[in-house]
Amino acid sequence: MIIVMITFLILLVVGVPVGFSIAISGFTYFFQHPELPITTAVQLPISQTQNITLLAVPLFVFAGSLMNASGITDRLIELSMLLCGHMKGGMAQVSVVLSALMGGISGSSNADAAMESRILGPEMERQGYPKGYTGAVIGYTSLITCTIPPGVGMILYGTTGEVSIGRLFAAGMVAGLLMTVILMATVGVTSRLRGFKPARESKAGFHDIIHSLKDTIWALIFPILLLVGIRFGLFTPSEVGSFACVYALIVGFFIYKKLNFKRLIETLKEAVVDVGAIMFMISMSGIFGYGIPFDKVPQKMTAFITGITTQPLVVMAIIIIALLLFGMFMEGSVVILLLTPILLPMVKSFGFDPVFFGIIVSTVVTTGILTPPVGVAMYTVCSVLGCTMPEFLKESIPFLIAIIAEVVLLCLCPEIILWAPRLMYGG
Repeated sequence: MIIVMITFLILLVVGVPVGFSIAISGFTYFFQHPELPITTAVQLPISQTQNITLLAVPLFVFAGSLMNASGITDRLIELSMLLCGHMKGGMAQVSVVLSALMGGISGSSNADAAMESRILGPEMERQGYPKGYTGAVIGYTSLITCTIPPGVGMILYGTTGEVSIGRLFAAGMVAGLLMTVILMATVGVTSRLRGFKPARESKAGFHDIIHSLKDTIWALIFPILLLVGIRFGLFTPSEVGSFACVYALIVGFFIYKKLNFKRLIETLKEAVVDVGAIMFMISMSGIFGYGIPFDKVPQKMTAFITGITTQPLVVMAIIIIALLLFGMFMEGSVVILLLTPILLPMVKSFGFDPVFFGIIVSTVVTTGILTPPVGVAMYTVCSVLGCTMPEFLKESIPFLIAIIAEVVLLCLCPEIILWAPRLMYGG
């Protein structure tokens, strides 16, 4: 597997698309072992996708696109402004709250960062926020989206590691809210130090907030409906994806009436492109991961790390650093697909809960979208805002520290998030 990994990294460096890099490097394992039939490598991409749970991935991607096209985003922006526009750094606080609200709709941090940089970015600049700070706020608050259901990364982790997606969703809801509080505190401190003003002159009235809640309730209850549906056996994880699409269509066509057949076709085209890219990488990961059990990679990794230390928290710290490094060079879903089969058995052997580890993986790996050299969201935000990378990276420091602080807090006290799945599903 060492040659497979080296080949994969070389292909990435020379600019080969990620999906093809996964496939080509995976084939090198079969060339190393002529006794393995090459026909197996051809069959693996098909068998990799023959998992009913994976149906949730394209369905949730499509549902997120439908939700965005149905006019929900505008209503969520209005609600966010009413809730926190009166605070110091009002527009930056709006970005945090909006990301938390969008988490139950888009399921994609990249999509959230791109959307907010186009909608909130110009207004933040007009109110005197530096471009670097604007980009850092929008980028790092988009990380909230990766944990609040229905995060695609958690579905991939749950499917690959055979971990309950319902439990992951329950823990992710708490983790997402915790991240929201921590990032709001970070924005509050930095805004006071730099004199950023509120976006509203006065605090919104109770009746204004209730009126806005009535308008956005269909978006706000969506992640709750997902959790309730899975918990009480109304849906399997794949069926709940179908429900999400139907729900989004009903909201778009009959409640908000912003969706029509022309816009539906456009949304479907966008979703097909996104789904195609994700499913291609998933299918190719079947070839890449074929040699992992044969070469006993998890056992070797465990033996290597235990040779350094047997302290569980130190082991987790090593794993987190490795995940952060991988996330800097590869797209998050790819890291989850490739490393979950290797790391999950090891963390289980050290006594860590697989649901807790799933939240850590989703949070740490997704941070890579905001770091060079392959930070997709970082490049998107900087491009839209006209911000230089040094400016972005300088302003990102307090927000990166905040995310690291959350991860450390969860490692020291995993019960912060594990009480929710235990409450819903039992011990």
